[in-house]
Amino acid sequence: MKPDVQTSSTLPPRDAHKRGLHRIMTLGGEYGTRNYTIKHLQGLKGKTVLTETMPFTTSEAAAAEEAGIDTLKVKFDPKNPASAIAIRKAAPNTFMTFCIGLTKIATVQEAVRAGFDAMEAGADGIMCQWGPEFIRAVSSVGIPIQAHAGLVPRLSTWTGGLKAVGKTTDEAIRVFEQIKSFEAAGAWAVEVEVVPAELLAEISSRTSLVTSSIGAGSGGDIQFMFAEDILGNHAPPYPRHTKQYRNLFKMEQAIQVERIEGFRDYINDVKSGGFPGPEHVVKAPQGLIEEFLARLDGN
Repeated sequence: MKPDVQTSSTLPPRDAHKRGLHRIMTLGGEYGTRNYTIKHLQGLKGKTVLTETMPFTTSEAAAAEEAGIDTLKVKFDPKNPASAIAIRKAAPNTFMTFCIGLTKIATVQEAVRAGFDAMEAGADGIMCQWGPEFIRAVSSVGIPIQAHAGLVPRLSTWTGGLKAVGKTTDEAIRVFEQIKSFEAAGAWAVEVEVVPAELLAEISSRTSLVTSSIGAGSGGDIQFMFAEDILGNHAPPYPRHTKQYRNLFKMEQAIQVERIEGFRDYINDVKSGGFPGPEHVVKAPQGLIEEFLARLDGN
């Protein structure tokens, strides 16, 4: 049977729409269901604000989908895709963008190949920190691509370091022109990082791109924050543009103390003879040891 033949075992359920899901086939040729497609996300531009996060573990991905996060971003390494694939499987129904690292790609051809690799691994689109030339090449072969504007941390030497971008008129114009260049190159969305909130609101209304805001206020179409920030996975200080809704770092520290004390109790129990006790061992049947020793001694 050819791989693309539709069978009851490969097609998504026909009642998917009743669960708010859309039946799709990925660019990689896999059938599935998603909460959104590109067309749906574009249709929501300017009408509502969606939520987005980047999980780093399968547990975070599954929790985000169960909670109802609208879209997910995942780090993707074309040479080591296992982690991204696992996270895709953990949140199978959520629109997911695979983020390809800036230094993983050196040529237009590599960009297109990496894009196809991501789509075959289950991505609904890719995100990059590339310029218009690479974006144009990738979008021209049908790969949905999201760009990155404003503060781009890996390129922050060009904008004065890890600080807000767009606080002067010249900078604000450059951010706008950069986003419009991505639009002209064929991107469908853009992540806008750490620019003045009012600036993003004005730019978002002047571009067809779906805007994902991280540290850029509520004027975009999607509000994005890393899962590790939402869940409080790390100790302070926290980035200014984040809010911690849980303190998993504190819980993990408490769990680590319990781990250490558990190991210490085990060591002490072994040294004192408390472990293993009678309930932890198999007792030899009556006469077994005597017969065993007798046979060893040749009697």
